Amino acid sequence: MPKLKTHKGAKSRFHMTGNGKLMRAKCGKSHFRRRKAPRTKRMYDGLVAVAGADVRRISRLLPYA
Repeated sequence: MPKLKTHKGAKSRFHMTGNGKLMRAKCGKSHFRRRKAPRTKRMYDGLVAVAGADVRRISRLLPYA
């Protein structure tokens, strides 16, 4: 069986935790930062788990994650 190729866009946007959860960054972090409150900007720093409906679709793009 040939090696599977990793989708490079998905590789840079998602990563797998030690427990096998797919994590992603929140959107809206880099645009219009000046008008947002510091508390709002801090909320963008953390990572969020990918929705359950999308896990299978994204993990297909990352065969070796």
